Amino acid sequence: MYLRIEQGLGPPRYIPLSGALAPANLLYGTGTIIYGPTEKSMMAGKGLSDDEKIELKEQFLQIDKDESGFIDFNELKEALDLAGFKVPGWRVRDLIDKFGREKEVDHVAAQRKLSYHEFEHLCCELKSKDVSQTFKQKISRKENIHTHGGISDASAEGTTHSVRFEEQLAFSDWVNTNLGHDPDLRHILPLDGEGLNLYEAVKDGILLCKIINHSCPDTVDERTIDMKPNSVYKRHENLTLALSSAQSIGVNLVNIDANDLIKGTQHLVLGLLWQIIRIGLFNQISLEQCPGLANLLQGGEQLDQLMKMSPEAILLRWVNHQLERAGVQTRINNFSADIKNSEAYTHLLHQIAAPDSGVNKEALMEDDLQARAERMLEQADKLGCRAFISPQVNVVFVNSLNLCTNRKTRCATFETYRNWMNSLGVSPYVNWLYSDLADGLVIFQLYDIIQPGAVTWNKVHKTFNRMRKFMEKLENCNYVVDLGRKQKYSLVGIAGQDICDGNATLTLALVWQLMRSYTLNVLANLGEGKHIEGDIIKWVNDKLQTAGKSSKISSFQDGSISTGLPLIDLIDSIKPGCINYDLVLDPDTEEDKIANAKYGISMARRLGARVYALPEDIVEIKPKMVMTVFAVLMSRDYVPNMDSKQ
Repeated sequence: MYLRIEQGLGPPRYIPLSGALAPANLLYGTGTIIYGPTEKSMMAGKGLSDDEKIELKEQFLQIDKDESGFIDFNELKEALDLAGFKVPGWRVRDLIDKFGREKEVDHVAAQRKLSYHEFEHLCCELKSKDVSQTFKQKISRKENIHTHGGISDASAEGTTHSVRFEEQLAFSDWVNTNLGHDPDLRHILPLDGEGLNLYEAVKDGILLCKIINHSCPDTVDERTIDMKPNSVYKRHENLTLALSSAQSIGVNLVNIDANDLIKGTQHLVLGLLWQIIRIGLFNQISLEQCPGLANLLQGGEQLDQLMKMSPEAILLRWVNHQLERAGVQTRINNFSADIKNSEAYTHLLHQIAAPDSGVNKEALMEDDLQARAERMLEQADKLGCRAFISPQVNVVFVNSLNLCTNRKTRCATFETYRNWMNSLGVSPYVNWLYSDLADGLVIFQLYDIIQPGAVTWNKVHKTFNRMRKFMEKLENCNYVVDLGRKQKYSLVGIAGQDICDGNATLTLALVWQLMRSYTLNVLANLGEGKHIEGDIIKWVNDKLQTAGKSSKISSFQDGSISTGLPLIDLIDSIKPGCINYDLVLDPDTEEDKIANAKYGISMARRLGARVYALPEDIVEIKPKMVMTVFAVLMSRDYVPNMDSKQ
């Protein structure tokens, strides 16, 4: 036990209380009898920088108007608010009770006062908590938005980009929660409480590859990741692998390359992370993976009508369905304004929680919205859900409430085509391949990307009249087919009505020809003339022969393609020495072939080739997908810097 002598706002003096100074022999004077600084409090003191301590003292002085060096316990909430800790009243009372129990009963405690140093330790402890799980920061506060100039000299003066602090916190928390135990990330995780080192953590490419695999498992063969990238070149290769893989799952990369990530350009990093995380979350919301969503059907509605809804719309319907089951009148129409008062979340959490989870609705008793939100998030923690703040990542929070449990395998062909379209930046985002193309608008954008000017846009219905929308959509789809015929596509037996009806087989036939045209146009735009499949096969064999490889293919249906060896040998021919043949397996089993194909595709992406095909496409020798793989490798061979900005 110690005697602490407070000296205004200066550092306290600690005198051991023993012998003559034992408490029983001590007459209370102006000092305070407390336990000496514990290891915990000393560590807590390290949680504040010198600047933060100076600012904290200034805020303390605003409350300590008589300059006594103390504040009353009933002033603690005001002091915490001033310091930026939005702690609800009930929690402040708990802190005061806890403080009183831990402190020896002396004359100061009896007067219910708190010294500056005790207040500082309290703030340090609060700061050390998981800040990202609170609504402590207000979205509307200007200091939460970091604004900086454009990323180029030309745009720096007239362009600004904003980064929200709460999104930085949310994504950092997501990374720590989902990848914090990965041994390959021990050198960068966990991220700090404010997420400031997030931008540094992505610079070697390892974290990005891991995030991609978490959202879409097995997208990146981790054997192709350099886990010890000790040079700029190796980090650049990892980032190229990550970006090419992100594009293959449908991420739209606009004005971003490996150099932007190495620089830690904040708004580009957050935008990339949001797309990857969103794709992984919304992959879980589908009838294929969650047959239980059929319970959301409303009167007279059919399953195919529900399937046409976006994942966000399905999520909204699920929330309102649970609110209806809870017997409350609250409903939401969006994930921004309608959830600000935390009422919907409170009822939702209580409705879906198990009876023994301890989740309650006490948050509704709080009048202060900030305090109510804090109480609501405490209940969310009981379900293992993470808390997000901005409207954008609120969708992530709702999705984390274990909406989907029964998952099934998705259609590989569906994913490949969908991801290709989304990576080109079409709008709206394609979720369901057939229904989302049924109005023709996405297909028109693809035509225009492949051949700018091909679409006469004044002939296209971009918005639809409520009374005439079916006829207007059909007119769009008829024009889609007409454009395809002008492009010499094989559309025998395909009419506009088939696209409008979402006919799976006939829609896929058109989409494949669009993808084929796009891939061949990439080669044609390199100045090598109009390439056809025969030219690509000849290039593959010439490249293999020149490099002294034994592999050879006769067509895109050659049986040897299923082993993955021609693909792997071709990559090593393009960049000699990049393949580690110790990792290549003898193709004796189906699993060995899949492993080889997966390794080959990831190595192609590491070179910067934009491969959308899946390993199964190689092993099953799907000639259309095989052709696109060899075609993009051919373009990569012509232009080594395929990872540069487009």
